[in-house]
This record gives sequence, C-alpha cells and structure tokens, in this order.
Amino acid sequence: MKYLLPMACLSLASCQSGDGTPSSGPTPAFDAIAESETVYLTGTEPFWGGEIGQGKALYSTPENQDGIRFPVARFAGNNGLAFTGQMEGRSFDLMVTPGECSDGMSDRTYPYTATLKVGDEQRNGCAWTDLQGFTGPQHP
Repeated sequence: MKYLLPMACLSLASCQSGDGTPSSGPTPAFDAIAESETVYLTGTEPFWGGEIGQGKALYSTPENQDGIRFPVARFAGNNGLAFTGQMEGRSFDLMVTPGECSDGMSDRTYPYTATLKVGDEQRNGCAWTDLQGFTGPQHP
C-alpha cells in the first residue's frame, strides 16, 4: 500500500493526453536520470538534504549531520522517479521530477524538484545528479 501513492502520482501523466482526452498508448518510463547516477537533495523549512544511489539513501538534517542510511526501491514513472523505503520505522517516499528549482537561499538553480514525505510530514526541495549539476555558485 505504501508504494501505491508514489507510483500513482508518477503514472497519472499517462492517463490523459495534453488536451485532456485519454491517451491511446503507453508513455515511456522516465529515463533522464540513469540508475548509475547519484541523486542529491536539498530542502529548506525545515532544512534537510541527502543523496540516493545504488539502492541506498542518506538523509540528513542540521540535528543529524551524519545522516541516516537505509535501502530504497527505485520506480521510474512517466514524469520522474520515485524512491521508497523505511527510515527508522517511518515511510520515506520521494518523488524527483524535472523542472527548474530554486532552494530560495542561494542563487543556485537545480534541474529537478524533490517532493518528500517522511511519515506524515511533507517536505519540498530541489535535486540534481552527479552528471546533471546545478547552476550558480558552487560554494556559498
């Protein structure tokens, strides 16, 4: 059941065409981020960050800068990626979708948005990969 929300959200794009009518065929799965790439994450209010690669996630906060490591499953939907897992007994559901993103704290622009649900709490942020970096200052 916990995997249905991310999969349903990512697959909705295949239900209709651009004009609102049902689509006539399957939409290819999102492939802009290769499985070999590491996805990096950053978010504010509250501050959080992390990375996902090789089936493992690292999630950190200012209170836990070393972070928590745990396994995640990857799902390529029609308009992005979903990563799901369990972090200290709470569900971890992350959606990474294409779209210019600003962290609101720097002049950086990221190529992906990140929507994270940890347990019942939703967090928003930005994402980039080791091959698809952000633009703007490299160091604050």
